[in-house]
Amino acid sequence: METFKISDLAKEFNITTRSIRFYEDVGLLHPSRNGNTRVYKRRDKIRLKLILRGKRLGFSLAEIRELFELYDTNQSHTQLNEMLRIIDDKQAILKRQLDDINVVLNELQIAKARCHQALNNSDTH
Repeated sequence: METFKISDLAKEFNITTRSIRFYEDVGLLHPSRNGNTRVYKRRDKIRLKLILRGKRLGFSLAEIRELFELYDTNQSHTQLNEMLRIIDDKQAILKRQLDDINVVLNELQIAKARCHQALNNSDTH
C-alpha cells in the first residue's frame, strides 16, 4: 500500500505541513501513526486534494466535512443532492458579487470619463 509523509503531501500540494495538521485536527484527515510519525494513505491524499479543491471553490470546512460524512456513510444520493445545493448557493453568491463588481466598474468608467473631460476642458482654457 502506497503511503506518504506529511512533507511529501505538503510539497505536492504546495501547502504547509501546519495546514495538513490543521485539517487533521478538525477531523478531515485521519492518518495512521508509526510512533510520532504521521503516515498518510492514498485515501488521505485524495481527501486533501478534495479539501483544497473545495476551499478554492468557496466551500467552508463544515461543508466539506458534511460531504465527507455523507460519503463515509455511503449516502451518495444524499451527498450529490447536498453538493448540488452547495453549488447553487455558491453560484448565487458569486453572481451577486459579479453584479456588484460590474456596477462598480461602470461607476469607475463614468468617473474616469468625467476626469478626462475635465482635463480636456482645462487644456482649452
